[in-house]
Amino acid sequence: MTDTPINLDELRERIDHLDGDILRLISERAECAKQVAEIKTKADPDTVFYRPEREAQVLRRIMALNKGPLDSEEMARLFREIMSACLALERPIKVAYLGPEGTFTQQAALKHFGESAISLPMAAIDEVFREVEAGAANYGVVPVENSTEGVVNHTLDSFMDSSMRICGEVVLRIHQHLLISHNTRRDKVSRVYSHPQSFAQCRKWLDAHFPSAERVPVASNAEAARLVKSEWHSAAIAGDMAAKLYDLEKIAEKIEDRPDNSTRFLIIGNQDVPMSGEDKTSIVVAMRNQPGALHDLLEPFHRHQIDLTRLETRPSRTGVWNYVFFIDFKGHCEDPVVEAVLEEVRLRAAELKVLGSYPMGVL
Repeated sequence: MTDTPINLDELRERIDHLDGDILRLISERAECAKQVAEIKTKADPDTVFYRPEREAQVLRRIMALNKGPLDSEEMARLFREIMSACLALERPIKVAYLGPEGTFTQQAALKHFGESAISLPMAAIDEVFREVEAGAANYGVVPVENSTEGVVNHTLDSFMDSSMRICGEVVLRIHQHLLISHNTRRDKVSRVYSHPQSFAQCRKWLDAHFPSAERVPVASNAEAARLVKSEWHSAAIAGDMAAKLYDLEKIAEKIEDRPDNSTRFLIIGNQDVPMSGEDKTSIVVAMRNQPGALHDLLEPFHRHQIDLTRLETRPSRTGVWNYVFFIDFKGHCEDPVVEAVLEEVRLRAAELKVLGSYPMGVL
């Protein structure tokens, strides 16, 4: 365009100059991170470098300061990667997740810890817990609930027998795609592989577009993508990571029946997390089997105006027709009001276990 007020070469020169400034500042930040590591290590050789509450505070601050034109969440994701790379200079984080490679759980792990974390795929949820308990991984990432299909019972049950603490949460928008390999004849697709939950999330779309195709459930979406790679008449329902990992083509994108389809994942570890300013607490409570037990459990939360965000029941392992309650609520267990509520609940309950207080998901 002839009426461009600034010369294109001038703009490119300006961008090159800004890139140099960004590079210098990131390097300075990395040097500061190395100095922090040295100071911490001298004070305590077994110190914990990753601080969930500190990271949440930094990302919230970045989002609050952002003036655009980049979206605040996009800006926070950029800073997450910078922080991940700097943390790796101090000590790389090992993160166990429900595998195999290419699953939504791995995507959630990378969203929370950044690409510089070392991700370790596990075959089952209880293996993720064992890996962290044994110290082979610093943290674990496990799914806990989906907005369409509800809770993941294996995760809740694992907390009953584990000493693991919840250190954080991450919510991932789940986009399902129909994938084929390069040698698939798309007009001959007669079989679709996927995880049972993905089939449930895409049921209406499949009924409308592939009503006659055989639906074959497999252990994970990544496994579905792997199987399709070697077949000419099959398709898979999976996400972006699996498509990229196995070099598959998307012939239909975002086929989930509900556009707000999301899954919440929990970060498990061995540490108690201090207050970040915007926190959640998760507890599991066993009540005595008597009339009004549920009312007695919930009444202190109502009286102290504490916001419950989730309430689930699971069969107790101590007796037939006995149940335990999993409760998430806003607030931190170090807050005096929350402390008072938990003390009241402890007096009324047969057993109370605090699974952890942690920052509310930022991204």
